[in-house]
Amino acid sequence: MSLEVALPIIIPFLAGSLSLVFYRAPLVQRWLGVAGTGALLLASIVLLYRTYTDPDQVLSIAMGGWPAPYGIVLVSDLLGAIMTVLAGIMGFATAVYSLPTISRDHEAFGYYPLMHLLLAGVCGAFLTGDVFNLYVWVEVLLVASFALLILGGERAQMEGAIKYVALNLLSSILLLVAVGLTYGMTGTLNMADLVGRFAAMENQGLVTVVAMLFMVSFGIKAAAFPLFFWLPAAYHTPPVAVSALFAGLLTKVGVYALFRFFSLLFTQDVGYTHEILLWGAGFTMITGVLGAAAQYEFRRILSFHIVSQIGYMIMGLALFSPLALVGGVFYIMHHIIVKANLFLVSGVVYFLRGSYELKHIGGLWRTHPWLGLLFLIPALSLAGVPPLSGFFGKYIIIRAGVEQESWGIVAVALVVGLLTLYSMIKIWAEAFWKAQPEEHEERARAFEAAVSGKRLTLMVLPIGALAAITVFIGLGAQPIYELAYAAAEQMRDPQIYVNAVLGDTQ
Repeated sequence: MSLEVALPIIIPFLAGSLSLVFYRAPLVQRWLGVAGTGALLLASIVLLYRTYTDPDQVLSIAMGGWPAPYGIVLVSDLLGAIMTVLAGIMGFATAVYSLPTISRDHEAFGYYPLMHLLLAGVCGAFLTGDVFNLYVWVEVLLVASFALLILGGERAQMEGAIKYVALNLLSSILLLVAVGLTYGMTGTLNMADLVGRFAAMENQGLVTVVAMLFMVSFGIKAAAFPLFFWLPAAYHTPPVAVSALFAGLLTKVGVYALFRFFSLLFTQDVGYTHEILLWGAGFTMITGVLGAAAQYEFRRILSFHIVSQIGYMIMGLALFSPLALVGGVFYIMHHIIVKANLFLVSGVVYFLRGSYELKHIGGLWRTHPWLGLLFLIPALSLAGVPPLSGFFGKYIIIRAGVEQESWGIVAVALVVGLLTLYSMIKIWAEAFWKAQPEEHEERARAFEAAVSGKRLTLMVLPIGALAAITVFIGLGAQPIYELAYAAAEQMRDPQIYVNAVLGDTQ
């Protein structure tokens, strides 16, 4: 029994429960946030090591002692273990950043218990081996994310939350319908068991219909074209620590589910399903980057770029060659770190200048050159500038497209990369290079004076750590590539997953 598989879910639940017990002790909640997410990170690293060194590179645990496919199983293959480590990194970085940035009012309304609940839902989605329980974990994180989104009750938050909830509820309804049809067709919801059941069905057209329902549902949650507009309407409204956590993890649950389902379950008609994914990837890249180009609010620019970068990940899945899958996994690892870090940087800018509007801020390079450097590392990585992590992720995916002679999507990926660089240069020129506008200078001085050195240090620590990871992924790309390659090899051979989960019950 591999108890390590369950720990990334148990730890945040336990930390969240303790946070509720100490509801009237904010200091205890804060350090429980750091300790709980730190324990989650350590448990996820151990899980990845155990998974990578296991002979099958897949670990599973049957809950309640009921063997698969009759009981609920948790499964850690390399893709799930990688995603869990990334969740641990994001949780720990956000918890440290929250110490000086989350207000006492937000803490009183349950910020820390909700953060732990969100992490439990995310890790549950990454590790479940059951389709219905994937739905359950997605709903857990949806409830937690909605509560975090409206924490504070400001008008802008409520407007963004309405769009966020409306489209995500539509996605959940479609997901539940797809789950019901799957069970009605096959009599099972265990993912490993479904591999053989779907392959043996006479009516493969019906399997494709169910695949499309899952595709639309997970596409909405991933903020893919055309139902992506809930994300830029919502992610710029909550506290910046919440925005960073959302940017790093929430859409990646949808991306992960697409990778899981369309490499494990729905590979019978790749020429149809993955072609649709490829078109969706192209339009997602274009609409996201054009939306970002039109914005002048720091977090809205970053929110639209989440959408455009999701397109690169889906492109890796859609091309479905070994190299493309490697690129997709590599890009997910790079993007989660970089995008969350950019949101954290935007928070420091706000605390120093009192605004997210680029027209209202400036002069940061002269007064805080270290912040300019910490911005440039993830910004240039996002744009794909060598030798940072984003360059290698884009290079692998684009090379896979060239090898398959998919010239249209390759051209889109290259153009979107250039437009991403334009957006990052725009932020640099407005926030860092130009002088602070005189009409907003008094407010900027007041905000900067209110930030103590200790508070600023706590904000910068996770930013610096994530920037160091970005540089490491770029300069030390080989071990990350090898990990992504091993994960892609598993996805190309579903029988590895099936044998590890079902064993002698097949």
